[in-house]
Amino acid sequence: MDLKNILQSLSKQYPNRKIIINSKNFPTEILCEVEPTASHPNYSVAIAVIDKTHPHKHIKTTETYEVIRGILTLNIDGNITVLNTGEKITIKPNQVHEAEGKETWVRVISKPGWTKVDHLFI
Repeated sequence: MDLKNILQSLSKQYPNRKIIINSKNFPTEILCEVEPTASHPNYSVAIAVIDKTHPHKHIKTTETYEVIRGILTLNIDGNITVLNTGEKITIKPNQVHEAEGKETWVRVISKPGWTKVDHLFI
């Protein structure tokens, strides 16, 4: 993952937004909080740049993933789905999911808004 280039692109496209890197030594996912939960608890919007996410689920949150650049392979409850640019999928509460791409950009809409306590690693 080209961390420097991705951070520059996110900062340029979404100025003054919080950017979160899952690991500075070996990043596999970078998130940019475009519309954070703190601004409106009913929903949040983030841009995720994904190589690989860890398996997880949400107790309350429904997520919609829309690929805005690249190809994303999703494993949702053991079912594999491949999404291309422009395609989207909805992930319901309690569905265990993980994603793989190659610097794949994904718009993630969460309802209600994403919170740490609702994000459970499996």
